[in-house]
Amino acid sequence: MSIVFSAAAKLSPLFSTSSRSLFPPLQFSHTYPTKFHQNGFHPIRSKSRTQPLITSSLLSDKFPTVAAPSTGPIPPSHLIEVVKTAAQTGAQVVMEAVNKPRNITYKGLTDLVTETDKMSEAAILEVVKNNFEDHLVLGEEGGVIGDATSDYLWCIDPLDGTTNFAHGYPSFAVSVGVLYRGNPAAAAVVEFVGGPMCWNTRLFSATAGGGAFCNGQRIQVSATNQVERSLLVTGFGYDHDDAWATNIDLFKEFTDVSRGVRRLGAAAVDMCHVALGIVEAYWEYRLKPWDMAAGVLMVEEAGGTVSRMDGGKFCVFDRSVLVSNGLLHVKLLERIGPATEKLKSNGIDFSLWYKPENYRADV
Repeated sequence: MSIVFSAAAKLSPLFSTSSRSLFPPLQFSHTYPTKFHQNGFHPIRSKSRTQPLITSSLLSDKFPTVAAPSTGPIPPSHLIEVVKTAAQTGAQVVMEAVNKPRNITYKGLTDLVTETDKMSEAAILEVVKNNFEDHLVLGEEGGVIGDATSDYLWCIDPLDGTTNFAHGYPSFAVSVGVLYRGNPAAAAVVEFVGGPMCWNTRLFSATAGGGAFCNGQRIQVSATNQVERSLLVTGFGYDHDDAWATNIDLFKEFTDVSRGVRRLGAAAVDMCHVALGIVEAYWEYRLKPWDMAAGVLMVEEAGGTVSRMDGGKFCVFDRSVLVSNGLLHVKLLERIGPATEKLKSNGIDFSLWYKPENYRADV
């Protein structure tokens, strides 16, 4: 089965640091429907206000897998090639702009968006449209587009870590994950490394049941089994609410008992670092599907473990995620689980979100 490449995908390799001109914006309709389905889940209430309810998952080191059972009727080799092409095409747009002045606007008080975000997403959409016109797409900038009856949902973050990009700080990426009936089937993340005047990239990729790779080489999570010998990563959203305050406390707690806790500001990058084995775990509240769809598959296919922050079964429409090398998962949940259950008992909403209306998801 042949792959249709966009003109953008035929440009020179990403590893060149020579200057290139930006290719022109692609023409797409940005009038996307933005209806999302909220399910009927309700917070689990604790019988005791001082002892939050802990899920049964905390009592076992066995956690359900998040990957799709298969890639469906599309062969994994074909699907992953299109996914990698899409991510690399978006990354070329970012590479063209990385050393140039930014045109920045705001979605919130501190939540940035640049023209590069929008141009990267447009370039990615062209690759998807040329290969799978009937697939559904959920993009951070464009919302929902495509056929809601499709079994495939592309979750696209055209520039994960926009604030870092705007400052020239080296922790940002292009992330593309594809769900089959709601579960991750294929993923690619192009991480930008280096810094101003010496930018480079590395490509992470994974398919359900096919392993995880960095620049074509198989990767695996670390073998560290002690929290005190671990390097951890977390993240904080833009809303300084109860979940944010709870994670500040978790940040302090784990800083005291580990080798350190980092906050890099790009969820896809953080999870790829867990998969690569250079950090042991990452957690965060209030992420969106486009933040997580690629990264969680990368971790699991590298031998790691994925769950919600209360220890429950994870899906990409959840509002919390904990990924680890597996060996530390239960130990981390001993602190993260009760803190999350307390939030739920206080009425903080942890129902599924950003699930496109009428999309079939076996979650």
